[in-house]
Amino acid sequence: MITRPPVPPYTLETAVQKVRLAEDAWNTRDPQKVSLAYTEDSQWRNRSEFIAGREQIVAFLTRKWTKELDYRLIKELWAFEGNRIAVRFAYEWRDDSGNWFRSYGNENWEFNEDGLMARRLASINDLPISNEERKFHWDASKPRPADHAGLSDFGF
Repeated sequence: MITRPPVPPYTLETAVQKVRLAEDAWNTRDPQKVSLAYTEDSQWRNRSEFIAGREQIVAFLTRKWTKELDYRLIKELWAFEGNRIAVRFAYEWRDDSGNWFRSYGNENWEFNEDGLMARRLASINDLPISNEERKFHWDASKPRPADHAGLSDFGF
């Protein structure tokens, strides 16, 4: 059995750590790597799409990051209790025509005892932005630097 620390029940410190680990993983834009944080039978709702299991997660993320270029994500803890964490997030990306977007959303996560996410419910809205309105400018091949502003710093 795979274990993905930290594991529930979460404390403030471990919930914040879990959120940052998820952010860093998603910013790799590596569908295989990201999928390993989820149970084999993980259930997702992402916008209006329903996804079941790692194979569908990999397919979904592959499609996502083929469309959402120069993707940079920031997640922030909203609430937690036991084996559940709620986050809010924003990410910036551009399409293949060079149009920029900032996508805002909320996720509810439920973990098994090994720290793998068994359920992910995401609600997301997209806002077209200009290149000048972009806020997320770190090197996309690396995690967000520790001193880079977070969502609350931007007032998002």
